[in-house]
Amino acid sequence: MKEPSKSIIKKCKEDLDEVRGEVANVVVGQEKIVGSLLKALLANGHVLVEGIPGIAKTLVIKTLAMATGCKFKRIQFTPDLLPTDIVGITSYEENKGFFVIKGPIFSNFVLADEINRAPPKVQSALLEAMQEKQATIGKETFPMDLPFFVLATQNPIETLGTYTLPEAQIDRFLFKAEMTYPSKEEEKKIIEQNITIRNFEDFKIKPVLSQKRILEMQDLTKQIAHSEKIKEYIVDIANSTRYPEKYNIKTGKYIELGTSPRACISLFIGAKADALMRGDAYIRPQHVKNVAYEVLRHRIILNYTGQAEAIKMEDIISEILSKVPIP
Repeated sequence: MKEPSKSIIKKCKEDLDEVRGEVANVVVGQEKIVGSLLKALLANGHVLVEGIPGIAKTLVIKTLAMATGCKFKRIQFTPDLLPTDIVGITSYEENKGFFVIKGPIFSNFVLADEINRAPPKVQSALLEAMQEKQATIGKETFPMDLPFFVLATQNPIETLGTYTLPEAQIDRFLFKAEMTYPSKEEEKKIIEQNITIRNFEDFKIKPVLSQKRILEMQDLTKQIAHSEKIKEYIVDIANSTRYPEKYNIKTGKYIELGTSPRACISLFIGAKADALMRGDAYIRPQHVKNVAYEVLRHRIILNYTGQAEAIKMEDIISEILSKVPIP
């Protein structure tokens, strides 16, 4: 695969920086989560975000969709939701005959709000569209609008009336990101700059990109160069979650199940996206480290001891990154 030129990479970085600037005009703080979403978009993946209500999850994805020139739909997941509510239905009218009404999933950016509140059938319908980039309505199968990007959220506090996402389904998310409280200074800005006091339209978000440009960037991400040593490093990180004793990972005693090969793929494409966002033409070990927490935190399963002792996944990943040698 031909490596992209420095000028093409530089232009891409400038465009992405401009997108971040547009988002920052509306969303105070949360630079880390915006960076994660852009990396996932470049890598043609999806993001699961965990965070308490009221920290601007909806605002972030809505603003990002507008800044990238894409269509946006929000789906509020509830226990009584049906697969047809998100995918669509086949209807009939006497003069028109049978026709398809597409659901809200047919958009570029989809916010699946509180995905763990919906029953497994609905979760499966969404995750099938994420994986296959298509959805079936009646007897017809329709391709998703490209780019197709899903941001699914779940509330880490409330468990009443929720359905736990199966590990196999969680594994389909490229990243799992965590949204945290803003700083004191950021929160003072939020008091005046928010969409309760001001209309969203007042911020006049400028579409920096287009659907076509995003697809070009996704192709460019795949072209970011890498070495055999980087592949070896990625596989070693994955192996350390499966055989922690070989790497002297002391917190490995809390791991019930290590990562699947999909983690290697996610680290690889995620590192390429991170490199592109930073204006680099090839993957360095640091790029892999930059995406490791988001890639691994939902793929390593704690055993009962780890859960009982409330072991933080971040601590396990930190030890892995400090002890797995860079080739």
